[in-house]
Amino acid sequence: MASDYQRIPYLIVFDETAAFKDTYAGMIGKVVLEAQLLKPDTPSDSVVIFSHPIGGGAYLPMPGALARRGIHTIYANTRYRGNDTALIMEKTILDLGAAIRDAKERLGYKRVYLGGWSGGGAMSLFYQAEAQSPSVTQTPAGEPPDLTKAGLIPADGVMLLAAHLSRNLTLTEWLDPSVRDESRPFDRDNDLNLYGPLAPKPPYEAAYLERFRAAQIDRNRRITAWVKAELAALRAAGRPNEERCFTVQGTMADPRFLDPAVDPSDRRPNWSYLGDPQLVNDGPVGLARFTTLRSWLSQWSYDDSHAHGLRCAARLTVPLLVIENSADDACTPSHAARLMAAATNAPTTHHVVRGANHYYFGQPELAAEAASKARAWIEALG
Repeated sequence: MASDYQRIPYLIVFDETAAFKDTYAGMIGKVVLEAQLLKPDTPSDSVVIFSHPIGGGAYLPMPGALARRGIHTIYANTRYRGNDTALIMEKTILDLGAAIRDAKERLGYKRVYLGGWSGGGAMSLFYQAEAQSPSVTQTPAGEPPDLTKAGLIPADGVMLLAAHLSRNLTLTEWLDPSVRDESRPFDRDNDLNLYGPLAPKPPYEAAYLERFRAAQIDRNRRITAWVKAELAALRAAGRPNEERCFTVQGTMADPRFLDPAVDPSDRRPNWSYLGDPQLVNDGPVGLARFTTLRSWLSQWSYDDSHAHGLRCAARLTVPLLVIENSADDACTPSHAARLMAAATNAPTTHHVVRGANHYYFGQPELAAEAASKARAWIEALG
């Protein structure tokens, strides 16, 4: 079923008025999105559109695998391509909406399916929930955009491919609860420090895991309370458009990475999709390592983010395809299970790719299996 395809880069440009600029350089008042159309030789009126909050996945195995099976595929980056420091999830929804409108009105596709890869999964669910029944009138910081006035076009179906719950929930489940004071992040609670010499070792007891998870949520909420206080202080001082940047240490301390018995799968033990979890925990590329007040509330706040994958899945009414990778070193099986359990109003198809890692790196035959399942699902929908 292999098909030749062209890779066509293009730009999507639209106007936006904002109080201040949250992306680096470029023309003020213009949003410019980079996109690629992977166009097979066989014509089609359907297209799969991938997007991700910070993009960068156009050359990952899955988009090409779909195109080789005759599926027209677009990868549309958001305005925050490669940098989520000041990312606002509500604005990524505007960007995905612009890509969908362009695909329909300029490129002529009649049916659009969202390709929610990894962090693009919850973003796709957030988009579709707001396109079906808009409800978000402002960001968690109380600022534009108003998604109820965005005219978002609903997609015809959503694919969750190696998708995690959402950025706020996943960060919380990876957050190091041994950090007691954000101003002294390396002064840690020995009992909750997974990587310290005095912490309990795997296998972990259920009571310990319950206490650990509660402490993770508490830490997220402490950061959120500080963020809200800082924003309130800026506004009270007559500086409502100013920002504060900060770092978050300890963001890869999930017991699942150390104890294979927690959320069992075929994944490699003592490993994560970014490498050794102990190094990632305080390394430069952890989730939310560098962020801002508004971005924390929109992306990472356990209670405040509108892009909450489980809540958005519960609002879904179009067909849903969930492809789960059994050796995924980022998204363990409970992610897919909880998303499917939440999507009670969506006709759901589920497939597990045995032995597949998060990105299908070095596994072209498994990427092909996933792409074939996606093609079959699209064909079944007509």
